[in-house]
Amino acid sequence: MTTMQAVRANPAAICWSLVISTCVIMEGFDTALLGNFWAYPSFQRKFGDFVGVTSTTKSGYQIPASWQTGLGQASGVGAFFGAIFNGWIVNRFGPRMVLIGSLCSLSAFLFITFFAPDRPTLLVGQLLCGLPWGVFATTAPAYASEVLPLQLRGYMTSYTNMCWIIGQLIAGGVLRGLVSREDSWGYRIPFALQWFWPIVLVPAVYMAPESPWFLVRRDRLVEAENSIRRLQSSSSRQDPKKTLATIVYTNNLEQQLSVGTTYWDCFKGFELRRTEIACMVFAGQLVCGSVFAYASTYFFEQVGLNAKQAYSLGVSANGLALFACLCNWFFLMPYVGRRTIYIWGMGAMTIELFLIGILNVWTDKPSVAWAQAILTMVWTVTFQLSAGQLGWALPAEIGSSRLRTKTIVLGRNSYYICAVVGGTLQNYMMNPTAWNIKGYTGFFWGGFALITFIWAYFRLPETKGRTFHELDILFAQKTPARKFASTDLDNLSENAVDDLTEKYADTGSRRVSVFGPNRA
Repeated sequence: MTTMQAVRANPAAICWSLVISTCVIMEGFDTALLGNFWAYPSFQRKFGDFVGVTSTTKSGYQIPASWQTGLGQASGVGAFFGAIFNGWIVNRFGPRMVLIGSLCSLSAFLFITFFAPDRPTLLVGQLLCGLPWGVFATTAPAYASEVLPLQLRGYMTSYTNMCWIIGQLIAGGVLRGLVSREDSWGYRIPFALQWFWPIVLVPAVYMAPESPWFLVRRDRLVEAENSIRRLQSSSSRQDPKKTLATIVYTNNLEQQLSVGTTYWDCFKGFELRRTEIACMVFAGQLVCGSVFAYASTYFFEQVGLNAKQAYSLGVSANGLALFACLCNWFFLMPYVGRRTIYIWGMGAMTIELFLIGILNVWTDKPSVAWAQAILTMVWTVTFQLSAGQLGWALPAEIGSSRLRTKTIVLGRNSYYICAVVGGTLQNYMMNPTAWNIKGYTGFFWGGFALITFIWAYFRLPETKGRTFHELDILFAQKTPARKFASTDLDNLSENAVDDLTEKYADTGSRRVSVFGPNRA
């Protein structure tokens, strides 16, 4: 089946995947909001300390570096615990009910941030809002990977990243439009806009079909078949019963390979390798420089651009990011492997970050400041062509079906941990009242991007075109990362797979055939 045939055969699955992934827009919106509020005049006057008017502090107020760290990382800490909690409750209640509960709780927590009179209250609001954001970020890619066929899996799992960018683009446009407001509504209106999404999404998520993989794991096979019928087009030649049999077969195979359903199981046997990959790919999104580039408006202001120029460039960068995502969809993902895109993208970002650091030697010249600003935009395009998209797609593909959500949770939490540590360092590196190293930050993040590049070359496998069943076999065989694409599984004997299942099997497991449910 070609990609276009898959689109025509699964319009409902695509639609519902888009609906679930749209929840991530809120996390992208808030991430851009807080990071760019540090340079926002009305926010600076409300929550900042007076430090005097300078070329880099035109309002006369600055949020202290310690409070930038606390406010900026509070939602990440909340998201960390929200993601862990999601890994437990989604196996019990399913992604739909968990998302609805998270959307309702977010609506309540937003009141705290909207009416916050001081920095401690705002911090508490951000911490609580982070809990449902952690649920959104880990549920969306798992749901997309489970309701869509192989041909569409990479597109819709990476669409989660596009939703993140859309949220940032909306935030950038809102901030640019309100940057001239002197009163508290200059920062309160952006907070209030977040109430729009739960109103729209709660009824939409309620009507969405449940993940058939979740229903199979709960032994609700009749409901799973009904869910598959809702996801597949009735005019297509796909057989819902055959799809269900494949899901049941893969679930049984993983049971025979002793793949459990707890967080501890993610660190056992060959699952440890899958967890490592998910964690490194998600963390790679952060350590390759995004904590620097996605707070670009604050960086632009620190190198001498005024507030309007900084926020205009910020909106342009988000627009370029969205354009790069579309280019990845149509010109890279259909033809180039995930591993190749990720490695080359990480190498290019390493060079771009080092160039930003080198140019900082002449940052007193306006032309050099503009050159640095343009390089951050080039970095943004490179990021969204590679690690930005694949940082969401790969973890959703790497994990086994029984541990998919928990693998994504652990990967996403590695991102949140790096975000808290990296965001703390970044605030001190950029703040003029702290370390104030400005563009030299490029050397720091460039070094970590280089480390990630080396790791990816030796450890990141190719998942393009591989079914979940094939990935199970490749990981169980301990296939080297650079041989995932070339390993032929078509001629794999049933005896060879029997040896694998016997090696990993629990004594009470039942035997299944590698060749599928019809040959068991």
